Formats: sequence, structure tokens, C-alpha cells
Amino acid sequence: MLRRGVEVSNTTKTVAVAGGSLEARIEGERGGPTLVFAHYWGGSASTWDEVVRRLPPEQATVRFDQRGWSTSRELPGPYHLDQLADDLLRVVEECVAGPFVLVGHSMGGKVSQLVAARRPAGLLGAVLLAPAPALPAAAVTEQYRQDLSHAYDSPDSVGHALDHVLTAVAMPQAVRDAVVRDSLATSGDARTEWPLRGIAQDITKEARRIETPVAVLAGEHDKVEPPTVLRECLLPYVPHATMTTVPGVGHLLPLEAPEMVATALGDFLTTVRS
Repeated sequence: MLRRGVEVSNTTKTVAVAGGSLEARIEGERGGPTLVFAHYWGGSASTWDEVVRRLPPEQATVRFDQRGWSTSRELPGPYHLDQLADDLLRVVEECVAGPFVLVGHSMGGKVSQLVAARRPAGLLGAVLLAPAPALPAAAVTEQYRQDLSHAYDSPDSVGHALDHVLTAVAMPQAVRDAVVRDSLATSGDARTEWPLRGIAQDITKEARRIETPVAVLAGEHDKVEPPTVLRECLLPYVPHATMTTVPGVGHLLPLEAPEMVATALGDFLTTVRS
């Protein structure tokens, strides 16, 4: 594979997990800290394409489709947060040789909090993009969750979510089409587990166990996890966490602001290396 005109390693590894296996995409050079990505509810490994493309060619990265989504949609449940955390740890164990940083977006950010709380060997820290907070926000009512569970019922409902909830920046048509495909490429139970249960799960006890640095990126116009919610429902429960607000964007930071995300990852790596 060529990234920025430089040849880099690009491999796929089959990782055994409960009930089957999933495919992890490994890029870059081994040896330095590896960035391990966990996508949002409705996303896939490809959600990170534009971010990874903007990283230095030698930067080691690992990404995969979470259980119930895209190429992993045939994996059986349960699809709850603890199972997703188990899967993420298995990917780290099989694909990472040395230190690593978790990079979690939205649902993947909550999963990353659970993994960081387990204090796995080699973890240097976490970068959380518009993460679902440890303490569910007051707005996450039963009615909100029921409505959210239907956001990915059809191409039209996904489009409505993109236009009115998820984004504040217009995306290229090809990217938008990919997001719609990803949001529909799921099993029914995986589609509803997060909105009906996972989003409302209180993990403040676990979050308080995180020992490593945590950088939080919030979208200025995020309607899902606004900066005010993250200040109230996440930062008080995660030791050593700091937050930066990314101007002009909504909830889908990897797609709306990939350059800013890549820069933030580089800055975080510089900090944890020192």
C-alpha cells in the first residue's frame, strides 16, 4: 500500500473472539506506539480512512469492524459494552506488539473507557472523540432511546440522522454514501443494543480506575454529546482527562474533521512518548 507516496505494511489478521472471529486491518511499522481504533455505533473500520491517510506513513494503526457491524455483523451476540470491550482487548492482544493508544469514537469511546479501566499492559493512554460519557446524560430518557433505536432503520432514516443530528459539515457524496452503507450493515440486535441499553449504562465506577492520560475531543456543534455534557458527565469521572473543543463540527469528527483528528493524535503521541 502507498500512503503519501511511501510504501507501508498493510495486512489483515484474523482474530479469534467469542463466537467466531473478526478481521483486523494493520498498517504502518511495528515498534512505536500503535493507535488502536474503535468506531461509533453505525460505523466501521473504514470510518477512520481519512484520519489514517493523514497520519505519518510509518505510524502503526489497527482498526476493525466491531461485533455486529459490517464484516463482523455475523458474529453472534451479546453485543453489550463488556463484550465489545472483550473484543477490543483480543484485538490488542493479537495485533499489537508493544505500547498502544486507544482511539475511540462515540460508542467506541465508551468501550475504550472500559478497556482503559482494566489497565492492560502497554496502554499509554486514550484519545476519545465525542465519546459517550461514563455517566449517562439526563437527556438520555426512555423515549430518547426508543427513538434512537430507529435511526438506522432505512437509508432515509440514516440520511435524516446525518442531516439533522450527526453532522454540522457537509460531507462529499462518496463519504456520505459509505456512511449510509455502514449504518445499514448490521444485525438487528446490534443495531438496537446500544440505543436501548449501552448508551444508558453507568460506567463511572470503571472510569475512575483509568490511570493513563486521556484526551477528549468534542465537536463544537455536536448534538449527540455536546461539550457541556462531556464536561458534566465525563471529565469529573476520568482522572487525568483533558478536553479540547473542535470548532465548526458535529458528532462525526473522523469524517468531518480528519485533519484535526490526525493532528490531535500526533500531539497526544508526542506527549505520551515523553
